[in-house]
Amino acid sequence: MLLERTSLGIMKRGVTKEVSRLTGTPQRTIQDLWNKGKLYGGMLGVLNKKPKNCGRKRISIDSETIKAVDKRKRTTIKDLANELNVSKTTVWRRLKEKKIRRHNNAIKGTLTDLNKRRRVEWCLSQFQEESLPEQPSFKGMYNVIHIDEKWFYRTKKSLKLYLADDEEEPERFTQNKNYIERVMFLAAVACPRFDVNDNVTFDGKIGIWPFTFEEVAKRDSPNRLAGTIVTKVILKVTRDVSRDFLVNKVIPAIKAKWPPSERGRPIFIQQDNARTHVNVDDPVFLAAA
Repeated sequence: MLLERTSLGIMKRGVTKEVSRLTGTPQRTIQDLWNKGKLYGGMLGVLNKKPKNCGRKRISIDSETIKAVDKRKRTTIKDLANELNVSKTTVWRRLKEKKIRRHNNAIKGTLTDLNKRRRVEWCLSQFQEESLPEQPSFKGMYNVIHIDEKWFYRTKKSLKLYLADDEEEPERFTQNKNYIERVMFLAAVACPRFDVNDNVTFDGKIGIWPFTFEEVAKRDSPNRLAGTIVTKVILKVTRDVSRDFLVNKVIPAIKAKWPPSERGRPIFIQQDNARTHVNVDDPVFLAAA
């Protein structure tokens, strides 16, 4: 850029200032480059004079060295860096370069021989009988409804919000911030249905219900008057509570939302292995079903 703005080796006034503005380089640095070029003979005077292997030497981490570290001592980047006697930044760079990989390890329950046998038997029971043995295929599970429970905290201990410039900061209160109230929900879903044009005819969403109950307030308080209907959380979900929700909420919702073209066929409600779930031969459930 400097040579393009010169004539017969003579630089015009304001050239270094213009090149400095265009390149974002200090004007003094550009002037030094021009002077070196004139002193040492053209372009050869401004070449990089650093040796080939310049700068900090790369710190390599051998995979065998990582394997030799006890797994309990490499749960964090800091612990692994201490065991390898390198900095945390070096370990982080090797992680970004995919020389080291992060792994989330989940513990698994031990299966007995009976557990394994029952799992295999259940998988075999899901084959379509008419497809055996030439072209075995699994059932579509369109007549299976899966139900499950999940705990949700009423609020978070610390909540990040984005407010307007003139908006007041909200105030949140709880009796004990270390024991925030939580509510359990019961959800029921099934496989969705589509027509020939891929339009949803049934979304598979049966319903979701909180484990709560309503009662009349017996006395006045700073929050409400006596006689007000208040909603309270069911603190302990027992088998009786599960049966009540299954009979009075899940089954009526299935009857109301199930596709009309599939009514009259068997429907299976698949529970998980929670101890509070009802038995298959529960008389109250059988009467409702």
